[in-house]
Amino acid sequence: MAEKIRLGVIGANPTRGWGPRAHLPAIVASRDVELTAVCTTRKESAEASAEKYGARMAFHDYREMLACPDIEAVAVVLVVPNHYHVTVDALNAGKHVFTEWPLGKTGAEAVEMRDLAEAKGLRHMVGLQARANPSIRYARDLVADGYVGEVMACHVSVARGGVLQRPSDRTWQKDNSLGAHTLTIPGGHTIDALRYIVGDFSSVSAVVSTQARQWFETDTQRYVDVDAPDNVLVSGRLANGAVASVYVAAVPWSAAGYRMEIYGREGTLVASSGNTPQLLAVRLQGTKAGGSGLEDMEVPAEYVTAPAETPEKEPRNVGEMYVRFADAIRNGTGCEPDFNTAVDLHRLIDAIAASSEQGRAVEL
Repeated sequence: MAEKIRLGVIGANPTRGWGPRAHLPAIVASRDVELTAVCTTRKESAEASAEKYGARMAFHDYREMLACPDIEAVAVVLVVPNHYHVTVDALNAGKHVFTEWPLGKTGAEAVEMRDLAEAKGLRHMVGLQARANPSIRYARDLVADGYVGEVMACHVSVARGGVLQRPSDRTWQKDNSLGAHTLTIPGGHTIDALRYIVGDFSSVSAVVSTQARQWFETDTQRYVDVDAPDNVLVSGRLANGAVASVYVAAVPWSAAGYRMEIYGREGTLVASSGNTPQLLAVRLQGTKAGGSGLEDMEVPAEYVTAPAETPEKEPRNVGEMYVRFADAIRNGTGCEPDFNTAVDLHRLIDAIAASSEQGRAVEL
C-alpha cells in the first residue's frame, strides 16, 4: 500500500461545521490520507479535535501549521469569506490544497487562486463532491455511452430547508457579497452535477430572487435584513443543443429534495435524493425506448473507491474526493474537480446573476 499523504485540516472544529460533518470522518476512514494535524482558532478546540479524530498535532494559528514540514497538503474547510487568504497562504507555503466550494467569494478570487496554484505547480482540488458521487459518475458515463441517445431536454430542481429564524452566529449568510447562499452553494453543486453529466450551458436566462427579506435572530430577538438570494430559476440551452431548466430554492417547510431528469431520443435518466447530490447517496432510475417505465439502476461496484468503512451521507462523497486528491499528489497528475473547474462554475454563476440583474439572456 502506498504511503499516506500527510494532511492538515484548517477548520477542524470537533463539533460544529462541515469539518466534523464530512471531512474529518472521511479522513479517519481513509487509506490514502493521514490526519497529521488539525487547526481551529482556539487552542482548546484544536486539542479537542486532535484527541477526537486522532491527529498527531494541533494548531490554533493556521500559519504555524503551514510552516510545518511534516504536512504535505491541507484542506481548507472554512466559511467562504475565509477561503481566499488561507488558500493563497497555503499555496505560497508550497502545500497541495483541497479547498471547499465556493472557491472564493467572487469569480475574481477564484481566478487568482487557480493562477497561483498553476504557477506553483501544486495539486489543487475544489469541493464539488457531486462529481465524486458514484451515481452521478455512472449517469455521466451512461449518457456518454448513448443510454438516452441524443440529449433533447433536461430539468433539475432542488428545494432545501431555509429556516426563517436562526441564532446570530448563523445569520452571516444573509449578506449576498459574502458568496455563501442558495445560488452559490446548493445552486452551484446542483448545476455543476448537471453540467458534469450533459455538458455546459451555451446561454442562460435567469431569475435570482430574495423571497425572505428578513430573518429573525433567536438569541438577539431582532430581525435582520437579508439580500442573499433564496430562489433561483434558470432556463437555457446547452452547448449540445438541448434545452435545460433549473430551479433551486430554500423553503421554510417540507422541502422536496433533489431531482434531475434527462430526456433523450432513446431513453430517460432520473436521479433523485433528499438533498443536493454532493451530500447524500443518489437514487438512479432509467428507461429505454419502448420500456414500461422507470426502473432502479444499480451502480457498478467500480464506481465506489472510498473504503467501506467511510460513514454514509456527508462523509461518503468527501471520502471519494480524498482518493482522487491523494492519487494526484502521488502521481503528479491533475485533480478532478480542480480550481479550473471552480473558475468555470463561478463564471456560469456570474452569468446567471447577470442575466437576472439585466433581464436578458446571457451567452456563455
